Amino acid sequence: MPPPADIVKVAIEWPGAYPKLMEIDQKKPLSAIIKEVCDGWSLANHEYFALQHADSSNFYITEKNRNEIKNGTILRLTTSPAQNAQQLHERIQSSSMDAKLEALKDLASLSRDVTFAQEFINLDGISLLTQMVESGTERYQKLQKIMKPCFGDMLSFTLTAFVELMDHGIVSWDTFSVAFIKKIASFVNKSAIDVSILQRSLAILESMVLNSHDLYQKVAQEITIGQLIPHLQGTDQEIQTYTIAVINALFLKAPDERRQEMANILAQKQLRSIILTHVIRAQRAINNEMAHQLYVLQVLTFNLLEDRMMTKMDPQDQAQRDIIFELRRIAFDAESEPNNSSGSMEKRKSMYTRDYKKLGFIQKNDFPQIICVWAKLLSSYLTLWDSMDHSLPGSSLHGILQNHVNPAMDFTQTPPGMLALDNMLYFAKHHQDAYIRIVLENSSREDKHECPFGRSSIELTKMLCEILKVGELPSETCNDFHPMFFTHDRSFEEFFCICIQLLNKTWKEMRATSEDFNKVMQVVKEQVMRALTTKPSSLDQFKSKLQNLSYTEILKIRQSERMNQEDFQSRPILELKEKIQPEILELIKQQRLNRLVEGTCFRKLNCRRRQDKFWYCRLSPNHKVLHYGDLEESPQGEVPHDSLQDKLPVADIKAVVTGKDCPHMKEKGALKQNKEVLELAFSILYDSNCQLNFIAPDKHEYCIWTDGLNALLGKDMMSDLTRNDLDTLLSMEIKLRLLDLENIQIPDAPPPIPKEPSNYDFVYDCN
Repeated sequence: MPPPADIVKVAIEWPGAYPKLMEIDQKKPLSAIIKEVCDGWSLANHEYFALQHADSSNFYITEKNRNEIKNGTILRLTTSPAQNAQQLHERIQSSSMDAKLEALKDLASLSRDVTFAQEFINLDGISLLTQMVESGTERYQKLQKIMKPCFGDMLSFTLTAFVELMDHGIVSWDTFSVAFIKKIASFVNKSAIDVSILQRSLAILESMVLNSHDLYQKVAQEITIGQLIPHLQGTDQEIQTYTIAVINALFLKAPDERRQEMANILAQKQLRSIILTHVIRAQRAINNEMAHQLYVLQVLTFNLLEDRMMTKMDPQDQAQRDIIFELRRIAFDAESEPNNSSGSMEKRKSMYTRDYKKLGFIQKNDFPQIICVWAKLLSSYLTLWDSMDHSLPGSSLHGILQNHVNPAMDFTQTPPGMLALDNMLYFAKHHQDAYIRIVLENSSREDKHECPFGRSSIELTKMLCEILKVGELPSETCNDFHPMFFTHDRSFEEFFCICIQLLNKTWKEMRATSEDFNKVMQVVKEQVMRALTTKPSSLDQFKSKLQNLSYTEILKIRQSERMNQEDFQSRPILELKEKIQPEILELIKQQRLNRLVEGTCFRKLNCRRRQDKFWYCRLSPNHKVLHYGDLEESPQGEVPHDSLQDKLPVADIKAVVTGKDCPHMKEKGALKQNKEVLELAFSILYDSNCQLNFIAPDKHEYCIWTDGLNALLGKDMMSDLTRNDLDTLLSMEIKLRLLDLENIQIPDAPPPIPKEPSNYDFVYDCN
């Protein structure tokens, strides 16, 4: 007969004594269980004791987490969190350097436990640590030369304990003094400092900036980009990661009016080229955290374009109109009359109207809308005309208005707003030959085959903004950075220049007309997306990838995909699919379970800090138990079952929930609940009100785990990955089975059954 569900069998250790095997009744109060354990070893004052996990975590057992105790767990009887906190509070104030160092080391380890942290914070422990950082370190300045290793370790443990305590979110970041901020900043500004101290200091500064507006302003006064740059030029990737994280935090929290100024400073300090040389092209792999920080920097940099993207063109702004005149001048300077020419006004009107039409600003079907809008503004423009210098290029504007044709109206749509015009001008100035070639090529074509440069640039800019998600906040989990965007100071503009030439090339290959404009844009988007997925290391490599993705190649890819779908829609093939589908699903199920057996490293996320919190989960080979546990760092390869202390029997799992239904997604402010995190979140519900919460590293791992867990529970695997795998494997299996029927037409209906013979008086001789 199985034991009651509320009884768990554990081993309990006590220093200097043999471990005890006990049955713990989860219905009994924890204090009664501790008293029973203490009585067994004749220990008085049981209220001064507590139970904690005997693994590397050393977390205390409380009424809240006691349900996590499973059969076979090894516990340790130890002093209570309150007693331990009190003792450490006294020990770290010891006059003995050795005693102080040992106490700080223990504090750094124990502070990871929220139960202990709460008790230590209640003793005003945070204030004590900040005082030690502010003034206590100075007390030992004279001893640094003879005790430098000891001093460095002491400060490192102090800062580690501080970071761990603050990570629990019990104390507000707004409570810290300017002196403390200055001291932390001084560690970052020093040219030679212990790596662990520098790492913790950078982590503290990042958290300060992200969690308090007031502290952001104070940190921004103490830390400059120039002081952070040298840390990127080293070889320690951890330090580089924390440094970029601080830069990202300062960038993210800066007021809108300060962000462009920051971007200019970053450009002056050559941050991009330093990251490219010392991080991206360094002779080592980029870890997930570094990839995330590079992604965040990429997003924040592109978000600087949002202001121009959402700015409409003001037809009354002479500077903005001059950009359009400059585009016309660069394209048609050779064939147009000089501005001071004495030619008739009518000729100049006709010439400017013709040139703007060649530039592709105005389409014939746009005229009625423009007439309506510009008729209202005509009188004000005539007044403006009278005050203008008629020798300037803008003097032709009156003639254009009289013809109701003005390119400014094309830039009133947001997005892309003025960003499209900025891109066009950049292309015209920095790639002048290509610009002139495209404009003149199209002006020599028939009207219906002309690729309108203006309209193309506007729609292309809008499309590129959508692809790069300009204006959206960075995701908490995404690592999708593109190395090529770190190879040029004006990477978005260069990206546009490559793509506008691609668009013109694709237009010619498709022999498109104005009615095909949207079709061309769809093909171009597919070409760009397919090239980006290969993660080219430079813009030249991106351009080369696009050369290989011609319209013909896209057609072949589409045709192949379409044939794979169409070939298998006949009735006999569909019947064969139904017959072999269960076999394929079983194959997919086994693959999912095998992946769960291999296990996955998950990252612990919170709204305060995103570094170095990992845990690993894997399924036992017999598919009966989930093993999981915390890790100090991201593992290289599989983690053995023995090192994962926690267990969850599959039989105890009640359900698997995803997205907004997850308990950790319902908590207030949990992970800011952004869309990307919600799409990667899932939870295992077990026992009563217990759950194991996950946030997958990416969509692929999310599908693997949700499919595998549903398979363990005997439910259908419903992920997109399963559907794709099923389609692929079914297609391959059917192709293999039909190899012998190549070039043979398969009828839609089975052949008719022949009539029965008139008699059965015959023999078939097998010889």
